[in-house]
Amino acid sequence: MIGKWNGSVVLTYLGLACAVTGIFLAVTGGKVTYAFVCLMLAGIFDLFDGPVARKFKRNEEEKKFGIEIDSVVDAVSFIALPIAIFTAMGMNFWPFVILYILYAVAGAARLAYFNAVTADSEGPVKYYTGLPVTFAALIFPLFYLLSLPLENLIFTIIYAFVILAVTVLYVLKVKVPKPHGIAYAVLGVIAIVLLAVFLFVI
Repeated sequence: MIGKWNGSVVLTYLGLACAVTGIFLAVTGGKVTYAFVCLMLAGIFDLFDGPVARKFKRNEEEKKFGIEIDSVVDAVSFIALPIAIFTAMGMNFWPFVILYILYAVAGAARLAYFNAVTADSEGPVKYYTGLPVTFAALIFPLFYLLSLPLENLIFTIIYAFVILAVTVLYVLKVKVPKPHGIAYAVLGVIAIVLLAVFLFVI
């Protein structure tokens, strides 16, 4: 059977399961809140899948597979799922399609660039070049909270600019420190707080 099915990739596959569930929720009933929950869960799985994978003894083929499957899953989780959520939010007019295309192209380019640059690197990288697409799991739910106090039109305009800003940051040549050590705990706490807000407040 092709592919790798050991413990080193289980979190990656769980993240994919969350992303597919989120897309289903967004497109079949506009369940935006729960779709955002799926996006954040996918982000949590992605945050820890690398450290967990490195706990396993892997050959070169398994390491290369891990890099590739991670990017494929990221494309679904942090490009396709957010676009499905944006559409379910009511941002489904034709002018938004251009924004979504730009977002998808920038995200895909960011993922491909990361693979090309890190393919021959020794060990985990210390810095990312450009904003990692996984930050979508934190940025988009956080700014969605603005929908609570703001009038719908104002919120939609602001959110469109947020999407555009993230799109630019994906391909901008800026160094972003890779989370490690206590940063994982901090990001985990933020994610848990946001999850609680979306599950019990909104």
